[in-house]
Amino acid sequence: MTRFLFQKNKMLICLITACGIIAGTAGGILIAVTRDLPEIRSLQSYQPSAVTRIYSEDRVLLSELFLEKRDPLRLNDIPISLRQAVIAIEDRNFYRHSGVDLKGIARAVIKDILARKFVEGASTLTQQLAKTLFLTHKKTIIRKLKEAILAFQLERRYTKDEILELYLNQVYFGSGAYGVKAAAKTFFNKPVGELTLAEAALIAGMPQSPSRLSPLINPERAVQRRDIVLKQMMRNRIISQKEFQQAANEPLRIGQSSDNHSKAPYFTRYVMDQLEREVGSTLMYHGGLIVHTTLNYELQNAAETAVRKRLPELEDRMKNNHITAPAPQAAVISLDIQTGGILTMVGGRDFSQSSYNRAVTAKRQPGSAFKTILFAYAAEQGFPQNMLILDSPVIFPGPGDSPPWEPENFTNDYMGEITLRKALAYSKNIPAVRLIEKVGVAPVVSFAYSLGIQSPLHPYLSLALGTAEMTLMELTTAYSVFPNQGKRIKPFAITEVQDRQGRIILRAKPQKTIVMSRTGAAIITDMLTGVIQEGTGRKAEILRRPLAGKTGTTNQYKDALFIGFSPSITTGVWVGQDSAKTLGSGETGARAALPIWMDIMKAAESKTYPGLYFDTPDGTVRVRIDPVSGNPVPENTPGSVNALFIKGTEPEKFRSPAG
Repeated sequence: MTRFLFQKNKMLICLITACGIIAGTAGGILIAVTRDLPEIRSLQSYQPSAVTRIYSEDRVLLSELFLEKRDPLRLNDIPISLRQAVIAIEDRNFYRHSGVDLKGIARAVIKDILARKFVEGASTLTQQLAKTLFLTHKKTIIRKLKEAILAFQLERRYTKDEILELYLNQVYFGSGAYGVKAAAKTFFNKPVGELTLAEAALIAGMPQSPSRLSPLINPERAVQRRDIVLKQMMRNRIISQKEFQQAANEPLRIGQSSDNHSKAPYFTRYVMDQLEREVGSTLMYHGGLIVHTTLNYELQNAAETAVRKRLPELEDRMKNNHITAPAPQAAVISLDIQTGGILTMVGGRDFSQSSYNRAVTAKRQPGSAFKTILFAYAAEQGFPQNMLILDSPVIFPGPGDSPPWEPENFTNDYMGEITLRKALAYSKNIPAVRLIEKVGVAPVVSFAYSLGIQSPLHPYLSLALGTAEMTLMELTTAYSVFPNQGKRIKPFAITEVQDRQGRIILRAKPQKTIVMSRTGAAIITDMLTGVIQEGTGRKAEILRRPLAGKTGTTNQYKDALFIGFSPSITTGVWVGQDSAKTLGSGETGARAALPIWMDIMKAAESKTYPGLYFDTPDGTVRVRIDPVSGNPVPENTPGSVNALFIKGTEPEKFRSPAG
């Protein structure tokens, strides 16, 4: 009996101890979770933020970022379509739960366990409001518990409509827009009450990932997300099938920007978007950061001036060609060849009229500017630039039952056998197509990707003529490999970020990759000097310095490009209309884009970017040749060129009959 009582007491003591441990642990967790919870009463109080400043590399203040005191809207002043869209996509049970959606949490926990990481948040609007106002965005168990407790407190203190009103006035929509009023102004430049159903759905879908879904950065993703919101509204019977179709068919119309305070506004917006991804919107707008960038403001000013000067000249020519309502746009990217730093960025004619960044977002055909990548691959494979290729009409059979393809030269004239150098300099289409058939389309596609092209490239012979769409940034990045001894460097804009105490919280790490041989890069660079010395870019020879580049013109003169470089800077210029309509007969890359490029490169003739000479590596040799026949000729032969070859592939130097 005594033994039995002893064992019973022992079990009781163990049970009490276990309960104490559990209670103590739970209490400890509760204390840890609640000890630093903020006062709910303070959620509407305004706290002024410190100013974040963005500087160019030559120490010019480009922009100041801060949050002005918000002017909140009453719920009744916010369109019901926007309110319904937010609830439909973010928290369809908003009016039925008490701050936390237990079913949603259970569903999210299962997905998180299966993925072994946080993949689904299951946060209600109330929880999102609590997180936005009081907590960090780092996903941890403790933060989620705090979020839930704060959500319960909010639900006890405020009505559902009051919580929804607070949410719509506080949540972050990207690009510095906190609240729906700022979002409507930032993205559509209109009062929130004038938003269409499609615009309301787009805004409602953005809080999930403000930078990734911004129509200013990723218009395609923004529209895809908008349509998801609209479908959810239709499933919940908020809108009809007809209303869904009308809204889904509505084209995205980004409003005119009212941001006239920033210098280099396209670049500044680009930096803001990157900064938001790297450090978060809260720190960016509240943290008083110092942001150092790669932009050279003197060169940027030259680029903006060139666009302002040359586009009206083009517009006058378009009017003379009887083109109605001409609206030419331009884009410019300049890269430091050695570092990959973005020196200039112009995304359009006027940021205040359109904040759409055509330099990094718009995808257009490069036309003949893509030929350089093909010829660079041939040079990398050991094809000498004096190799002869036939320039005469040719017909290629189409796949299956498709009709045959008969490419034509842009000028509809043919020169017979010519060298690769002359074919590139004069931008001949037929030799380019014959060359890609010879070396293979698939290897050229792989080579283009290695140079920095990221857009999809279809493996057809027409790729040689630049039919695949890509951004100006991609193309300019690829060209930068050639004067950089075969090294690709990923472009970047931010060199360093300091917090308000001067501590470095972000520093650039240039990413260099060798993607072609030094000799191959030198040879294609030499061939591109021929474009300026002998071919379609001859107008730039007036600058009288080491320059190389390539023109690009697409069918019906829809796009005009010039991509080229000195030994220190690569600059890409695109000119066209957003509607993809013609610029007018004769508006080639040489006529519409090259003058802008020349203005910029002339401004770059400074002590900062002098660019003395192109690389001539060991293992290469120069031989004077006739660019038509490819044969060696005497030094003073008119029209001859001093061409670069890999040793062992060069023609024998000219010998006089006597010698």
